[in-house]
Amino acid sequence: MKHFLQTSRRASRSPEDPAPPAGRPVPLRRQRDYRLLFTARAVTETGTEISRLAVPLTAAALLGASPAQMGALTAATSLPHLLFGLQAGALADRLRRHRPVMVGCDLVSALAMATVPAAWAVGVLTVPWLVAVAFVVGTCSAIFRAAAFPHLTTVVPENRRTEALAGFQSAFAVATVGGPGLAGLLVQLITAPFALLVDALSFLASAFLIRSIAAPENHVPAPPRGMWTEIREGLGAVARNPVLRALCGAGVTINFFGGAFMALFVIYSLTVVHLPAGLVGAVTACFGVGGLLGAAVVPRLTRRFGENAVVTCAALLFPIDFATTALVSGPPWRSFLFLAVSAVISGLGVVAFSICMGTITLREAPAELRGRVNATQSFMIQGVVTLGGLGGGLAGELLGLRPVFWISAAGVLTATGWILLSPLRHFSAARTP
Repeated sequence: MKHFLQTSRRASRSPEDPAPPAGRPVPLRRQRDYRLLFTARAVTETGTEISRLAVPLTAAALLGASPAQMGALTAATSLPHLLFGLQAGALADRLRRHRPVMVGCDLVSALAMATVPAAWAVGVLTVPWLVAVAFVVGTCSAIFRAAAFPHLTTVVPENRRTEALAGFQSAFAVATVGGPGLAGLLVQLITAPFALLVDALSFLASAFLIRSIAAPENHVPAPPRGMWTEIREGLGAVARNPVLRALCGAGVTINFFGGAFMALFVIYSLTVVHLPAGLVGAVTACFGVGGLLGAAVVPRLTRRFGENAVVTCAALLFPIDFATTALVSGPPWRSFLFLAVSAVISGLGVVAFSICMGTITLREAPAELRGRVNATQSFMIQGVVTLGGLGGGLAGELLGLRPVFWISAAGVLTATGWILLSPLRHFSAARTP
């Protein structure tokens, strides 16, 4: 989930921050290096959406994977973030140049994905092979994200980072809306394993685009003091800073109850609300539409009200989708309309929160700790999704589906407590671009 304060400090300009442009700022879309970075993000997000459908289809439909194997395949994608996320953050802070690491991760991911259609063509593809590929790509993703966060300061000046992060979120939203349809078309035309060639090509394109960025990298690396010492410094930076601590606490709360919600949403939609499978997919697309809307309006809102106000209001939007889902009943078409509208609101809230969180983190985290702070947040916020999903599934068995959604709505509302009890509650005056 991707900002002034009267009580929190404004981070001083770090050595790697480009000087702000003189006069009227040039739109980011006209700045070559940002266009390259944005395009790299857009093509990889689209490729990821294709593999999100093609990989499980390959496992279930073509290889006859068991439920346990499907669970292992899903876990293999996220497990590297828990195993290596903190270490990746420490390594990112040690680097003088992040771009070669990002390019290397893309190339390894492309090679791993390309082995799937090759193995299928010669008849040796197995479910363990898919699990290994998912683990390799997940590991590369964890390292790439750790390096990409501090690298952003090389390409985008401090006063344009909200706009830059909004652009990245818009790429994700477009992929969420159009990716599943493209994936389905490719699977129909060339089968699921060969559809993964498109994902492999997207990684190659990303590597080429990132390699073409010209901005010099002048990051001052943190001196190595031992891996676990450096990891503890990242954990301590988040724990001691009241703003970073509040953002992390709010993110953990949101994702825990969000994990419980998502664990039950599909089965609830099909068996209780009686939505056709196509309309369930359409609700997901509406979430992407909300994300596009959020990416478009958040930069303007933050210029007018500041990131603190926007992130607080975004947190207040999360319970709407959960409560609406718990309330819907009646004809499927009416339920779909309510769920679609609430999904748009939820998508807007998620993107607004993510953008502001990213900008505030860049503002608050010391330059030499940015990689570790981002890795600490990702480790905790993404890791808790698994716990939320397990808890939601167990609660659904014991209490029923609707009660879990009501509990989730009430629980996610408590995320605002983290923000309102921190310096983020102090809103700034309007700012000019």
